[in-house]
Amino acid sequence: MNNLHEVSNFFKTSYPLNEHGLEELFGLFKTEFFKRGDLLLKSNTKEKKLRFLNSGTVREFYADKDRETNINFYIKPQFISDLLAFNNNTITNKNQECLTAVEILSIERNSYFKILEKHECGKSFVTASFQKLLHQKEIIEFNRVTKSPEDLYKDLFKNKPQWLKGIPQYHIASYLNITPETLSRIRKRIS
Repeated sequence: MNNLHEVSNFFKTSYPLNEHGLEELFGLFKTEFFKRGDLLLKSNTKEKKLRFLNSGTVREFYADKDRETNINFYIKPQFISDLLAFNNNTITNKNQECLTAVEILSIERNSYFKILEKHECGKSFVTASFQKLLHQKEIIEFNRVTKSPEDLYKDLFKNKPQWLKGIPQYHIASYLNITPETLSRIRKRIS
């Protein structure tokens, strides 16, 4: 149960479920370890697991034959599955790569939904997670359309300083949709 500490706290504080449902749910989580460079999620596949990042750093990105564009980074304990693909049992467009060694807690999709059905619990988790996801997506889209790369970098500096400390700058540049050289100039101006 020691490695379930963060996910347990998440459910007990953010989405309290009945005690029997929690015990059964936690019993189904499996611990998985990945190395730097491993892919956790690949586009054009189904999201078959609900995955909780226990430790490490993961980047989420879109890719085509010519380029990759970072869309998110995960560095703190949190759920990192493509929730839309997971919930709807559809193909994902996203990729996720480990930037460091990573520990994941995961539960198979079918097992998760059987628990929801059996205990009538967890529906608030799915609903609230989608609301949070849509809200975050709206903010990101608005910011990317209305703010300059320099303003976006300032937002990261203010709201996500841990990204700037622990994630390679070329990945930050991709997230901001600028070249590493442009990011370097922005950083010099702000310093």
